[in-house]
Amino acid sequence: MNLSRRLFFKVSGATGAAALVGRATPASASVAKPVSTPAVLVDTTKCAGCRACEAACAEKNMLDGPARAGDPGVLDARRTTDERTFTVVNRMSTDPERFVKTQCLHCVEPGCASACPTRALEKTVAGPVVYHGERCLGCRYCMLSCPFEMPKYEYNDPAPYVKKCEFCADRQARGELPACVDVCPSGALTFGRRDELIEEARRRIYSEPGRYVAHIYGEHEAGGTSWLYITDQKLEALGLPTNVPSVPYASLASGAMSIVPFVLTLWPPLLLGLYSFSQRSSGSSHEGAAAAHEEDRHA
Repeated sequence: MNLSRRLFFKVSGATGAAALVGRATPASASVAKPVSTPAVLVDTTKCAGCRACEAACAEKNMLDGPARAGDPGVLDARRTTDERTFTVVNRMSTDPERFVKTQCLHCVEPGCASACPTRALEKTVAGPVVYHGERCLGCRYCMLSCPFEMPKYEYNDPAPYVKKCEFCADRQARGELPACVDVCPSGALTFGRRDELIEEARRRIYSEPGRYVAHIYGEHEAGGTSWLYITDQKLEALGLPTNVPSVPYASLASGAMSIVPFVLTLWPPLLLGLYSFSQRSSGSSHEGAAAAHEEDRHA
């Protein structure tokens, strides 16, 4: 293969520039780090299982509504969030009877936002992790990077989006409580600043020895979440994963996802270069064959 010096440096320069572009825009840039993020403390010893939070969430987000509203039998089966249900309440034990509300936990450093190559998911400075549908490619990397499996995809929609709880970011911006917290009649949900709620959780745990498990779920899981849980049952009873490491998932996702823009920009010039090489090689081969044929003809 005859490769000219000029063509070699042209292709090398293109691929090198692509590498710089890929490294200049790491996915972790979509993660803001607020000083004191808003949060909710969930005390499962106070939840009555009324599911008013489900109804309020459905109304606020114009969803289909909680499954079989008004039917107490819905608590007999374990449910998960989906693209039309952003929060669910499950009965996790019967002796004593305990209920647990689950929704997006809004990690302090969310893996979903770091994994998103287009910043469709964004950790705002105010705290909530919000979704920009107009930016979404539908790659679903956010679903793979969430340890709590909260982002859900509209597989049956002709124009699908990713759906999840957005922590009522618009209500918070107006100085209002999240819809679910606003309607909770039992005091199971307490809204405030994360650092203050952690102190309140500790106060409850240590002021009543033996009542609570000495663990605040979400204080360290996945590097810390904005939804914190205390309970008097085993942590497994929360229905949330207990094998989540304390390292922020954003740091894990960004390392893997930073290669995506690199690969996407590197391959086109590289393939173009290989194509050019092959064309030049093919051309040289044809020229050589033609010359040999011409010599044979005159021999």
